[in-house]
Amino acid sequence: MEPLYFVMAIMGCGDAGSACEQARVEPVRYRSVLECQAAMPDALRRNSDLSFPELTAACQQQGMRMAEAPGKPRG
Repeated sequence: MEPLYFVMAIMGCGDAGSACEQARVEPVRYRSVLECQAAMPDALRRNSDLSFPELTAACQQQGMRMAEAPGKPRG
């Protein structure tokens, strides 16, 4: 089973953040959403070659997560 991780999607948007679409996904895997968010400023600078009025980024969860059975105590 593959562990849980986060990837960063680079989003290209119209003026004022309208009509955003995913333009790229950064090749780095992050262990937490906080680690991913901390890397956003540098990732946006690296992707400044995209031709959109605005760029933004979003951290997306990837990998598999096991569901817990109802009522099962955590160990």
